[in-house]
Amino acid sequence: MFLQNLRAKMSARLSGDREAGFTLIELLVVMLILGILAAIAIPAFFNQRDKGTDAQAKAAVRTAETAIETFATEHGGSYKGAEAGDLAAIEPTLQTSGDNAIAVSENTADDGKYKVTATSGTTNTFSIARNGGTVTFSCTTLGNGGCPDDEGSGDWSK
Repeated sequence: MFLQNLRAKMSARLSGDREAGFTLIELLVVMLILGILAAIAIPAFFNQRDKGTDAQAKAAVRTAETAIETFATEHGGSYKGAEAGDLAAIEPTLQTSGDNAIAVSENTADDGKYKVTATSGTTNTFSIARNGGTVTFSCTTLGNGGCPDDEGSGDWSK
């Protein structure tokens, strides 16, 4: 009934047969429907934006991983002494300040250990750590943005 009235009013308006307008109730119903759709769509949009921001940090930390492996190749297989500036010299796309800035830690000895991290604009920190032959991928703020909450591990390698 409502849709038939709406259709009739729209066709009359478009054909110019008579001057018919929408009632206040009809306008309020349309505004209510638009409000409900916006309430559903806006949070989904922001979540996707956060995932995109986190994806940039993940890409930065993967690039840093490749750069630190290159550093080790050039320094006799040792990660010792590698710093963010050294990795940025190997791969100029890496940032050492601001969003997605990389940091290097746990590489003070020749024991095959390092940890590279990048912090995204959502304040999630993504890291790749090597301890000998074991590589782990972890993140903070589980379940937020691009940081999964898989069994509480935060393993984002999947």
